[in-house]
Amino acid sequence: MPFDPSAAAQPGSGIFGLPHSEAEAALVLVPVPFEATNSYGGGTSRGPEAILTASRQVDLFDVETGRPYQAGIHLLPSPPEIERLGRQARARAAPVIAAGGAGGAPALARAAAEVDEACQRVNAWVDDRVSALLAAGKVAGVLGGDHSVALGSLAAHARRRPGLGVLHVDAHADLRVAYEGFTYSHASVLYNAARRLPEISRIVQVGLRDLSEEEIDLAAGSSGRIVQHHDAELARGRAEGESWAAQVRRILEPLPGEVYLTFDIDGLDPSLCPHTGTPVPGGLSFQEAAYLVAAVVRSGRRLVGFDLVEVAPDPAGGEWDGNVAARLLYKLCGWALAGR
Repeated sequence: MPFDPSAAAQPGSGIFGLPHSEAEAALVLVPVPFEATNSYGGGTSRGPEAILTASRQVDLFDVETGRPYQAGIHLLPSPPEIERLGRQARARAAPVIAAGGAGGAPALARAAAEVDEACQRVNAWVDDRVSALLAAGKVAGVLGGDHSVALGSLAAHARRRPGLGVLHVDAHADLRVAYEGFTYSHASVLYNAARRLPEISRIVQVGLRDLSEEEIDLAAGSSGRIVQHHDAELARGRAEGESWAAQVRRILEPLPGEVYLTFDIDGLDPSLCPHTGTPVPGGLSFQEAAYLVAAVVRSGRRLVGFDLVEVAPDPAGGEWDGNVAARLLYKLCGWALAGR
C-alpha cells in the first residue's frame, strides 16, 4: 500500500510514522538512552522512546520546510548495550553525587573513574555510529540521553568539517571542569568539546540562565571562540524594544557557514519541558527556538548535524515533554534537510 502522509501512523511504524529504512533515509537519527551524571532530576535515558511515541502524532506537512519526510527520516533501534551501560554507570555515580564529588575518598574516586570510563565508551560508540552515517552521505542527528552523549557526535562532525561552528541552546553553559568529579559530566560537555576538538572554530551559546562565574570567565577568556548570550540580557533587550529577529541576527553573526546545533531541551521555557533533568525559569518559547533554527538556514548557512538531549518523560505517564520534543525534532530535521 502506498504511504499516505495524511493518514494516521500505523502501529509499530518508525519515527513520525514513516516507513523508511536506514538505507532509504537521507537523515538518520541515533538514539542514545544513557544518563549517568545527572545530579538533580533523572529520566533522560527514556527520552528517545518518549520522542518516538509522540512523533507518530506529528502532521508531516510543515508550513516552513514543506515535506521533509519525502527525503526519508529513520530512527535506528535503541541500543540495549548502551541502556545497560547507563544503568550500571548511574548506580556507580550515585554515591559520588550524594557526596558532592569524589573528594579524597579512594572508593569514590574509583567509582568516578568507572563512570568516566563508561562515558568514554558511549562517546566512542556515538562517534563510530555518526561517523559511519556521515561517510554514507547521511545527515545525522542524535537523541539523548543526558547532554554528555553529544560529545561523540560533535567529534565526528568536527573531524569531517574543520572550522565547524557550534550553536548551543541551553539553560546551562556546560563549561564546568570535571563537575562533581566526573570528567565527562553532562555539565562539562561544551568544556570538553572546546578543549578536545580544535576543529571547532566557534561556539555560540544561547538561553543561558544558570551558570557559574568560572564558566563566564572561561568564555570571556576564550578570545572570542566561545560567545555567550545570557537569557536575562536577551529578555531585557526585548523589553526595551529590540526584536527577536534582530537578536537572532546578532547571535548568528559569528558562526561560520557550517553549523552543528546542540540543543538541550531545558533551553526552552520549562513549561514546555517540565520533567527535564534541571529545569530553570526563563528560556526560549517554542516559536523563538523554531525561528532561531530556521534562521541558521535562511542566513545561507548549513545545518550539518544536530543533537536533541535531556528530554525526560513525565514519570506519571504524561506525554507533554515528548510531544514538544517531537515537534522540535521535526523542525530540526526539516531545516537540516532543507540546507543540504
